[in-house]
Amino acid sequence: MRLGKLVIFATLAGCVIGLGSPARAAKTDAEVSIQKIIDSFIDKETEFSSARESYTYRQSVKILEYNNSGGVRGRYEVVQDILFGGDGKRIERVVYAPPSSLKNLILTPSDMEDLRSVQPFVMTRANASEYRIDYLGEQQVDEIETYMFSVKPKKLVKGNRYFEGQIWVDQIGLQIVKTYGKGVGVLGKNKDEQFPRFETYRDQIDGDFWFPVYTRADDTLAFKSGPQKIRMIIKYEDYKKFEGTSVITFGDLVNEGEEKQDTESEGRQP
Repeated sequence: MRLGKLVIFATLAGCVIGLGSPARAAKTDAEVSIQKIIDSFIDKETEFSSARESYTYRQSVKILEYNNSGGVRGRYEVVQDILFGGDGKRIERVVYAPPSSLKNLILTPSDMEDLRSVQPFVMTRANASEYRIDYLGEQQVDEIETYMFSVKPKKLVKGNRYFEGQIWVDQIGLQIVKTYGKGVGVLGKNKDEQFPRFETYRDQIDGDFWFPVYTRADDTLAFKSGPQKIRMIIKYEDYKKFEGTSVITFGDLVNEGEEKQDTESEGRQP
């Protein structure tokens, strides 16, 4: 709770600003302390990002499209194992992918990139300079005391996808434990693309790092043709550390012999 005391002190100092230099110095000290927290959690997230690259896991995605009466009109499902091939390169093996029955929705490359990098958002030294990070206060997530920050891209660069929303950082481990927001980016002219707001939760998998385990979205997308209610569930399971040298690339290796995996369970609830 150290930051809470500093913020309160800074607020009191702000009430008497103009009476002398001590008030201005106190406010500056609080800002410096918050920046130290930001720098520390970015360093820890950078360590996590590197560590996660050596883990295999299963990712299941389910997207439901609803009709006007609230019934499920169509669905998209895919289950992939994120593995390493014999040459140490990252591969995506599809183990279950029935034909999509979505009627109104078309998944775009931007949607696929969001599934890969925005929903399991990680703030690292490589991307931190692209974002504005503002401290919002302290908040408890389940039983975890956290610092809450607003995260927004400073500039949208064509071809890139970004996270925009809030993150909750564990006060002890200084890692993200929850994110809430949406994917954003530059859209082409006349493109009617909409992206849902989502929540992603993490759990401590190996006693050190917090890994994404569950993402959910219940949103109504405001298309030009009319609103479309959707639901999305993503689960990240069976994390296992891969011992060896890895080079991160992506490709598909389809194994049609695998049996259908059970993707109907809801997974972790907040």
